[in-house]
Amino acid sequence: MTTNVSHLRCLLCEAEHAWTPTLFTCPTCGGNLEVALDADAVRDAHGPRGWVDDAATGIWRYHRLLPLRGDAAARTPLSVGGTPLTDGARLLPKQGAPGRLLLKDDTRNPSASFKDRASAVALAYAVEQNATIIAGASTGNAGSSMACLAASLGRRAMIFIPAAAPKAKVAQILLHGAMVVRVDGTYDDAFDLCQRLSERHGWFNRNTGTNPYTREGKKTVSFEIVEQLAWSAPDVIFVPVGDGNISPGSGKASLTSTR
Repeated sequence: MTTNVSHLRCLLCEAEHAWTPTLFTCPTCGGNLEVALDADAVRDAHGPRGWVDDAATGIWRYHRLLPLRGDAAARTPLSVGGTPLTDGARLLPKQGAPGRLLLKDDTRNPSASFKDRASAVALAYAVEQNATIIAGASTGNAGSSMACLAASLGRRAMIFIPAAAPKAKVAQILLHGAMVVRVDGTYDDAFDLCQRLSERHGWFNRNTGTNPYTREGKKTVSFEIVEQLAWSAPDVIFVPVGDGNISPGSGKASLTSTR
């Protein structure tokens, strides 16, 4: 049993389900699931701000609010998170711009991508569940992220890519020793094939379109920003859209009861 997991809740039909290791989508309607953590238990055990582990670095400072057992051997030895906020004032109009603009530089992560946060937590979860093959569909960044972090833990990544995937990204994936399956079709075709084969062979599927544990990694950026701003929240956070997973992942941190 993972610690601090209360239940799984469907984002579409709002049905609640008991946590089971391999339940990724709602058995009632097929919608995406959200991991609901018992934040009150964390607060009761560690104090109002005890969800921050000062003995840890990067995203693992917030491991008490992640759906993991806490096995340090499941964490990538590479440094994920702890990236700086940089001044973006030069991007603002020269006059009349209210407030200030800060940029979160997640290019400092191991694969130079924000997606390392999602991959690190999903991979740790997979390792804790004794998964040996980590599968995922990608046009580039998610695949190179998982390939990089999986290699650091001696796990094999299998990345399904569409025919139009950039050659440089494919090279990055191969560089980390992952198996690449080139699909003669679109990203959706690669995603569907990855889903079918993962279900058939019992592979751990990292796809953000279905895997709720990737959002758990993405929420660490908001914890980090608030801590870097001396425990004050910014008025607005702008994130890229992609498949839309970053927005609820980042926003989830603000819904976590940590007071």
